[in-house]
Amino acid sequence: MSIEGYKISAELIEKVRSGNWKPDAEDKENKNALVARGYYLAFQTVKESVKEVLEGADAGMVVKKNHQQWYLQMWSPFVGVGLLKASDLIGYRNNQVYIRGSLHTPLSPDNVRAAMPVLFDLLKNEPNAVVRAVLGHFFFGYIHPYMDGNGRMCRFLMNVMLASGGYDWVVITADKRTDYMAALESASVKGDILPFAKFVISMI
Repeated sequence: MSIEGYKISAELIEKVRSGNWKPDAEDKENKNALVARGYYLAFQTVKESVKEVLEGADAGMVVKKNHQQWYLQMWSPFVGVGLLKASDLIGYRNNQVYIRGSLHTPLSPDNVRAAMPVLFDLLKNEPNAVVRAVLGHFFFGYIHPYMDGNGRMCRFLMNVMLASGGYDWVVITADKRTDYMAALESASVKGDILPFAKFVISMI
C-alpha cells in the first residue's frame, strides 16, 4: 500500500520494472498499475537529477529545471491510455485544489505562480541539505502546484535535497502515514514545523 492509498504490490513493481507492461491489454483499466508505471518512470528521471547533484550541480537549480519532467513522467501512462491529455500536464494547475482530510487550503492558482519561484530561491540559498529537504518538502506541499501527485513530488524533491548532503534515499512507508500526515498538518495549519522536521530527521 502506498502513502496515497494505491495498492502497489511487490509483484506489480516487478512487472513494471521488468518491462512486462501492457497498456493496451489488461493494464489499461488498472489504476494501480498506471500509478506504479508512472512512479517508475518518474523515479528514473529523478535519479538523473540526483546524478547531476552528486556531480556538483546546485540542488535547488536542478529541481527548478527538472521537476516538470518528473511530473510529466509520473502521469505519462495515463496519457498513453487516454485517461489524461498531454496538455493537462503542462505547467501548474489552473483550478483550486483541496487536500482530503486536511484543514489546510492550498494557494490559489495565481498565487502558485508567484510562490514557486520563491521556493526555488529558498532551495538555492539555504546552505544546509537537511533544512532544504524539510522546507522543500513542506513548502511544495503547502503550495500544492499540481492537481494531483503533489505528495510524490514532495518526496522526490526531499530526496534530491538529501542527496545533496550525502544522505541516503528516504522511503516513507505506509505504516508511517499517520505520523507523517499529522506532522504536515501541524506545520500547515498551526505553523509549527518542528514535528515535521523531527519526523524527516527520524527517517534519515
